[in-house]
Amino acid sequence: MVDEAAKKKILIIDDEEDFTKLVKMNLEAAGEYEVRAEREGIKGIAAAKEFKPNLIFLDILMSDMEGGEVAYQLDNDPETGNIPIVFLTAVAKKEEVREGKGVIGGHPFMAKPVTTAELIQCIEENARRA
Repeated sequence: MVDEAAKKKILIIDDEEDFTKLVKMNLEAAGEYEVRAEREGIKGIAAAKEFKPNLIFLDILMSDMEGGEVAYQLDNDPETGNIPIVFLTAVAKKEEVREGKGVIGGHPFMAKPVTTAELIQCIEENARRA
């Protein structure tokens, strides 16, 4: 069991409620992560400032605000500009990621559907150190 203070904080900004619940449950079950989910871009930006995550998983297509705009605002804010962002999207295909095209707007991306093991590997490779 990992000490609560040692857990990596992960923020998911995605408007698919079932997806965020599943990711949150699976990552928290691993015992090394504290996960917060927001379903709107504007709330995700506020959550990033308050929660101070080690990594943000961000959907590209959302109902209130595109992920690219959310990433732009986060990148250009002194409070959140150093938080790594990984796009999670159904728009891209896994083959595109494998072919080395796994970057959108300077941020890595993962194609949905994604496994818990893939998410954990991504966190370990990209999360900023506390």
